[in-house]
Formats: sequence, C-alpha cells, structure tokens
Amino acid sequence: MTDRTSLPPVTLVLGGARSGKSRYAEQLVEGRPGDCIYLATAEARDVEMAHRIEVHRARRGKRWATVEAPLDLVKALNAHCRPGAAVLVDCLSLWLSNQIGEGRDPLRESEALVSALPTLGGPVVFVSNEVGLGIVPDNELARHFRDHAGYLHRAVAAAAQSVALVVAGLPLKLKPAEETIP
Repeated sequence: MTDRTSLPPVTLVLGGARSGKSRYAEQLVEGRPGDCIYLATAEARDVEMAHRIEVHRARRGKRWATVEAPLDLVKALNAHCRPGAAVLVDCLSLWLSNQIGEGRDPLRESEALVSALPTLGGPVVFVSNEVGLGIVPDNELARHFRDHAGYLHRAVAAAAQSVALVVAGLPLKLKPAEETIP
C-alpha cells in the first residue's frame, strides 16, 4: 500500500472546463513533502487568458515554482522531474493546441511525450481537458484537435499508474479502479 503523501510516477487528471481538475491536481502535489513545480503550457495571448493565469498563480502560492513550457514539454519534464520534487503539468490540451498551432505533428509530439514518461526522475501529474464527450465539432480543425486529444489521453492513461476524472469538483478514480466489495 502506498502512503498518502506519495505520488505514483505518472498521474493523469481529466475533466471538463471549470470542473475542479486543476485544483484537485494541485492538492495531490501539495499533499506530499518536497518541491512543487508547475509546468505551465498556457500562453497569455489576450487579457482574459492573462487574468486566468494570474488567478491560478495566486491560488498556488509561494510553495510553487512556475516554469513556462508551452511547446517543449519533454525537455521541461526532463529538466525538472527529480527526487524530492513533484511536477504538475497544466495542461496537456493547451500543449496539444500549441503543437497544432505551430504546425508541429501532434501525433509525433504525443508519442515523444509518452515515450519519455518511464525515464522521468520524479512524479508528474498531468491535467487535461476531456473534450470528447460533447457534440462532433463542425469544422476540420476542431475535429482534428478533438481526435488528437483523444489519442493523447488514451496513451498517457495507458502509461499512467493513476487516472482520475473530475466532475463538479468530485474526483472519480479510474485507475487503479476502486476495489469493490463482493
């Protein structure tokens, strides 16, 4: 049995917009001793996004070190995952959007990320928006993003030791599955 202050090597936290997924992931990282490192994939391209970033940063407080990693996530993970620290990546869906926006191959970038996971030197918690539960988007770019997000989530979930879906602030543990009483 794992003690409550430890984290598995890879955790994935999925949820919809404003579901509480980031706060839940922050609590996972803060619940263990050591450094808390926040790898931010968002870029403040407008006033509203800058405000969102500032709200997140203020909520985390001084215990957290923030590192901007909008594109080169594998490099940032290799640099910051270490014993005595836990890394929170918020979020994979923005990182994927950045890859597509820069004309990079999202499948190749996703495969490189997943391939790096077993070699990381400390625990990492990934946050991502679950976008595949709604209607089929009406344009090619949005469908392209949704499809690649689905692939990325499946691949990271397969590599992760822990996966949770957060709905209305409530985490539902998907992996490992909760034991059921016969």
